[in-house]
Amino acid sequence: MSDATIEHPVSGAGNIEALAAELRDCFKTGLTIAPLRTRTSSDDVDTAYAIQDTNTRFYESQGRRLVGRKIGLTSKVVQSQLGVDQPDFGMLFADMAAGEAEPIDVAKLHQPKIEAEVALILGEDLDIQTPTIADLIRATAYVLPALEIVGSRVANWDIRIFDTVADNASSGMFVLGGPARRIDDLDLRALQMTMRREHEGVSTGPNVVSTGSGAACLGHPLNAAVWLAGEVARRGRPLKAGDVVLTGALGPMVPVTAGDTFVAQLSGLGEVTAKFV
Repeated sequence: MSDATIEHPVSGAGNIEALAAELRDCFKTGLTIAPLRTRTSSDDVDTAYAIQDTNTRFYESQGRRLVGRKIGLTSKVVQSQLGVDQPDFGMLFADMAAGEAEPIDVAKLHQPKIEAEVALILGEDLDIQTPTIADLIRATAYVLPALEIVGSRVANWDIRIFDTVADNASSGMFVLGGPARRIDDLDLRALQMTMRREHEGVSTGPNVVSTGSGAACLGHPLNAAVWLAGEVARRGRPLKAGDVVLTGALGPMVPVTAGDTFVAQLSGLGEVTAKFV
């Protein structure tokens, strides 16, 4: 995507609609925008979610299919950097999913970075505003390794909590790996993640670019998923059977360039590959 930046000062009653429209325009033009937090009359997180929801409703009206959620800011270090004490979430649409090792065109992405995660596939609705780990385990049909390609419509990733929430939690695309496993015998907290990168299929030396563990994701990936389930239920869009839940990064995210192939291995869970052209 282009590095050009557009900026439109916004204030007053049209704030939410105008900023939502700016974000949609980024997908058409390839441009990025100045931080939204500097151009709004209310920079609280509920206003940011209202911008996100405005675009969710717009995209649904255009026929895009909602298939799940992603959780962001699950690292305490990143939370501290952004001055927040809880995660955030964004929407996953069907056209954001890429098949494993299917070529992904970086020209269609926005300042892309990649991170490895645990993905849950729900087998039951989870419309509970105060869910427990037990509720989540009961509702989870399968667990898979995943790669999330994050992206920001805000120039130079100059974001705070308001910017990323409004921008659909800096979502881009995602890839699910395998095999799909039942949750019964998995120790998601103890799993270890290693992600390596090759460029044009040729190793250029040590190529491990990110490592981490299940414990790095709010202490346990299921802790993040429980937070999400309650939050979206309280906001009127509860999780449904069949939804994909990306539970949050297990290690540092890594910049993506054309020609890169990333392979993440999650111990006891499986492997997932993403290829960029």
